[in-house]
Amino acid sequence: MQPTRPRLTPSIADIRRAVRSALPAANGTSGLVLVALSGGPDSLALAAATAFEAPRAGVRAGAVIVDHGLQNGSADVAAAAASRAAALGLDPVIVRAVAVGTEGGPESAARTARYAALSEAAADTGALTVLLGHTLDDQAETVLLGLARGSGATSLQGMAAVTGLYSRPLLGIRRSQTEQFCIDSGLEPWTDPQNADPAFTRVRVRTSVLPMLERELGPGIAEALVRTADQLREDSDALDHFAEEIAEELADIAEAGISLPVRALEANPAALRQRLIRLAVLSEFHVNLSRAHTLEVARLVTDWHGQGAVDLPGVRVERRGALLVFSASRGPERGTEPHGIQ
Repeated sequence: MQPTRPRLTPSIADIRRAVRSALPAANGTSGLVLVALSGGPDSLALAAATAFEAPRAGVRAGAVIVDHGLQNGSADVAAAAASRAAALGLDPVIVRAVAVGTEGGPESAARTARYAALSEAAADTGALTVLLGHTLDDQAETVLLGLARGSGATSLQGMAAVTGLYSRPLLGIRRSQTEQFCIDSGLEPWTDPQNADPAFTRVRVRTSVLPMLERELGPGIAEALVRTADQLREDSDALDHFAEEIAEELADIAEAGISLPVRALEANPAALRQRLIRLAVLSEFHVNLSRAHTLEVARLVTDWHGQGAVDLPGVRVERRGALLVFSASRGPERGTEPHGIQ
């Protein structure tokens, strides 16, 4: 006996529509997309909507479940998620157990292990994309965390809808909608106990900070944070584009490095000047400069009084006449910072 198809409720319609717009074009071949499935309401709703929409788009849909091994019974949770994926008609269904390290803290380490497993599963299956179940609420939390940490425009942009292999169809969908999707579809999601553990910063943002902002400032805080992220991403993308165009004109290969003309750097607004500095270091030495390091290099342009070179991890920057010259170096001794950086 065939299971009864759920009625088309607003939540089911919204999430199916979001997934439909994110699926890659088949281009005459039956490509594969993978859903990153934890078994929670967000990823389960995403999986069910993908199972429905993918055949209609001419692509195959599978699932990959990552067992982080951080909780008792995690293997059982992964097996249950795999069973739900198979029941939805997803194929292949892949379960990957990972070893989570400690670098960057538990949340960061788990994220690193998870993305490595997802990337490996996609490579093994030839998947076109991996769909992630991040919602509008996740985006708002990410932006608020970036704001609290003073991480700058990059963090305040939140998560992009598409980042290389990964696609996030649900960034315009509220968490309450994914929960309602599961209710309407007769699906029983798994509730991760860590999502209620206040030991995690993101959980405190979710359960305490955002609700407090809603009470004190009025409704719509999450949506406002996401709009801010969208606007910042547009502005940042435009500035990055301008910086790349300018760098092509200004940058010269110097001895064992690269150089930029001081006068041109000085003539540009701070946002472009600092992007040019970061871009030169990243493209030539594959080093991401922090804001503090970038500003210290910029002082060689904007606050020049004959100071010596700035030594950064892996990079040495000095002013030679009308040029700012970047060259490889071993960097400062461990535990030291360039002069002027606090």
